[in-house]
Amino acid sequence: MSKGLFNLDTLVEGLQQQRDEIKVQLHLAKAEARDEWAETEKKLEQLKTKASRIREEAGAASSDVIEAAKRVAEEIKRGYARIRKQI
Repeated sequence: MSKGLFNLDTLVEGLQQQRDEIKVQLHLAKAEARDEWAETEKKLEQLKTKASRIREEAGAASSDVIEAAKRVAEEIKRGYARIRKQI
């Protein structure tokens, strides 16, 4: 597995851990945080799908595709940080 794919897997795992921690606290959150949560959840599911495809096609995956997926992961990470501030 290339270093780029390993880093992508690590990012996804970290995001899922943050997701699980926030989910426990979300029931107490404001409506705004819930809206942010819904949007961020959608992005995480899309990223997981893309990461899976990239892993399956690792030989053909370019560094551009991996970098784009990492940017989405960072966006999700920022979304979770905003949610944490609201709850």
